[in-house]
Amino acid sequence: MTKELEELIERARKIEMTADQVAQQRRSFAYGNTHIENERITRELIEDVDRKIAASR
Repeated sequence: MTKELEELIERARKIEMTADQVAQQRRSFAYGNTHIENERITRELIEDVDRKIAASR
């Protein structure tokens, strides 16, 4: 691993994401992994389900 890459990784470790950023990343991950298997999965569906889960907590 290059020194530049090591420095970038170290900087990335120190970044604290907001709750909204975490939610956006979670939704993107869920969409990317489910849409591959089922083209009927939409970003809107993922957002709706995520909101429902968050509201039930």
